[in-house]
Amino acid sequence: MASKFITHSDADWAGNCDDRKSTLTYICFLGSNPISWSSKKQQAVVRSSTEAEYRALANAASETLWLLALFAELGHSTSAPPQLLCDNLGATHLSFNPVQHSRMKHIQIDLHFVRDIVQKGTLHVHHVNTQDQLADLLTKPLSRQRTELLRVKIGVTDGDSILRGRIKDDSLNHAADPISHKSANNQACNR
Repeated sequence: MASKFITHSDADWAGNCDDRKSTLTYICFLGSNPISWSSKKQQAVVRSSTEAEYRALANAASETLWLLALFAELGHSTSAPPQLLCDNLGATHLSFNPVQHSRMKHIQIDLHFVRDIVQKGTLHVHHVNTQDQLADLLTKPLSRQRTELLRVKIGVTDGDSILRGRIKDDSLNHAADPISHKSANNQACNR
């Protein structure tokens, strides 16, 4: 059975306030299921958001190719070449633009790697609106509402069902012993 394969790639340019290194992330989906993801700090400081995003794109492309090889070995095919989604227009255009950009010479290996697989038709790179960038959840702290929205879109459960029985048991214990319940409330307020 063939499935659609999509990888979201993102970077938080100079997001670390201590050393201004970027965080590179990706989430790979087979159909609607996340099957691989990563969030890691870049080893070098980059000078532009496009460079950070392009390095993240190359990292995501590498993981996607590895997964494709694994699927082929397992006898699983995809319905179309995988899509890499990036929310940076500059990085998206660099992936298929054959013109060498003199300002990007320091990332030529990543440029040639991604361009080569795009030109062969192995992968397709597309722009995605920042609001639809699911990998954003792995790059930086977000508001509670944005985190919840992306968590639901990615398909990660919140874990409430695991805790429900335990919370219920604890509340019954506190109701049976009002003195310890009052003491626990006082300790929480004193923190």
